[in-house]
Amino acid sequence: MKKNIFYLLIILILTVSISISCTSTDKATTDETQAGSAASAVERARQRAIDFDCPAYFPSDWEALEGRYQAAENAAARNALASEYDDLFNKTVPLYAQAREDEITAMREQVIRSGFTDYFPEYLAKADEIALGALAKYEAQDYYGAKDAADAAQSEYETLLMGSRIFTARQEIVDRGFSQFDADNFLRADEVAQTAIDAYDAGDRDAAVARGEEALLRYNLVLSNGWVAYSSVRRDAAVAEREAAIAERANIASRELFRDAEGIFTHAEEDLANENYSSAGLGFVEAEAKFAIARVDANDKRQRAEAAIRRAEERVGASNETAIEAERIIEGGSR
Repeated sequence: MKKNIFYLLIILILTVSISISCTSTDKATTDETQAGSAASAVERARQRAIDFDCPAYFPSDWEALEGRYQAAENAAARNALASEYDDLFNKTVPLYAQAREDEITAMREQVIRSGFTDYFPEYLAKADEIALGALAKYEAQDYYGAKDAADAAQSEYETLLMGSRIFTARQEIVDRGFSQFDADNFLRADEVAQTAIDAYDAGDRDAAVARGEEALLRYNLVLSNGWVAYSSVRRDAAVAEREAAIAERANIASRELFRDAEGIFTHAEEDLANENYSSAGLGFVEAEAKFAIARVDANDKRQRAEAAIRRAEERVGASNETAIEAERIIEGGSR
């Protein structure tokens, strides 16, 4: 009997111990789950705040909150921090969205001003559609979706900006007649630019950008070589006009105009020596025009002077005839 009681006591003790152990384990597991959930919420809220540039918009608030984040040691404190990170995010996201909108709008306007989209309106429509999608996601409070869509729209506009730079460079070459100075590179640039367009139309943006960069490089090389040759050609023309002006004594008859042209010519010579070819070329063009104006002004003055001399001579001749006639009358009267 005693033996049975002894066994019962052992069983009871074991049962109680197991029960206590299980209860403690369950409580610990629950606490860990709650703590983990709180920590997860905090991390999500904190990361979202970082992703949308909260530290940049509210640096002092962020620094204070980060201090409490580092010091937080329990689930309750972390829960409070999650809500604070959310509050800071809610203050930031309108500012973040407006900044992105302003940036994208500025890029879009730059593309339009270049005239590029007059020739490729469908490309602008594609980028605009993505941008409007970003706005719709933002208004639906799908902030990460809006962020991704804004990134995609910005990428599209950046591609169009490259296209506009290519377009502008080529247009300048054509307008200034520079293709004659580097015909091989100009033709090759046209070929590469077409492959960039084909790649973009096929949806291969990376290839389009790579080929676009090569085309732009070649067009810029044509422009650079063009300016070197153009500055030399325009200098020769300016020198010839200057010599003609001196030969016609414009430096004396139209001294102020000639001095103005001479100053521009001298500055263009300095630009040429410093390899500022575009500035030099444009300077020589202006100097040539100013020397021509001085020469024309000198010719006008000479013509006016000659006309005045003729009129004076005519007046002198008329006076002599009048005197002679008077003498005849007097002589006739005396007889």
